[in-house]
Amino acid sequence: MPDRSGVVTLEDVRGDEELLAYLEMGDAFLGSIGYTEHGLRHANLVAQIAGNVMRRLGYDDRSAELSAISGFLHDIGNCVGRESHGVATAMLAKDALYRLGMPPKEVAMVINAVGNHEEQFGDPSTAVAAAAIIADKSDVHHTRVRNPDPAAVDIHDRVNYAAKRSFLRVDAESRDLTLEIDIDTAISQVMEYFEIFLTRMQMCRRAAAALDARFALVINETKLL
Repeated sequence: MPDRSGVVTLEDVRGDEELLAYLEMGDAFLGSIGYTEHGLRHANLVAQIAGNVMRRLGYDDRSAELSAISGFLHDIGNCVGRESHGVATAMLAKDALYRLGMPPKEVAMVINAVGNHEEQFGDPSTAVAAAAIIADKSDVHHTRVRNPDPAAVDIHDRVNYAAKRSFLRVDAESRDLTLEIDIDTAISQVMEYFEIFLTRMQMCRRAAAALDARFALVINETKLL
């Protein structure tokens, strides 16, 4: 049996050939059907934000690392298909993390987090999952759009293309998590953001509650949520 007593780090996961192959195939598949970028850039950013949220809110280093690992892995299931990709991610991640030597309780934490990150039916029931979910939903940015003609894209791409800056501000003292977005209203109106991302913001509120924190949304310097 493999040794499952070791400490698996984010760097171990980032350097694993199997997991990287899943991530790259998933991103290539989504690109072929016109979805925004879900590759290394997104994975690394979500991992960074998730770990930062946990540390800033006072959680221990290992919990922060597990949240970062969850953030890095959360989209690898797209290599199987887009629908229910969170569940596919959990199944793929489970075997790989066991192979790397992660203990069962930590594997359970990670697969719970990645399996619940989809806003259609996910439930952020742990701090590890909550931080990864908020980090994922915070990545709204024009660089993720792959269609070079913004006039021809659908509303999802248009909103992402209009987002010129996004930043998740963590106030450790007040435990406020504020997603700040600058939107070019010549490309997309603020109400279009709400039209397509309302369920995501509602999930961020639930995730913040799991972290004993509050979630707020500020667009163009105006607090909207």
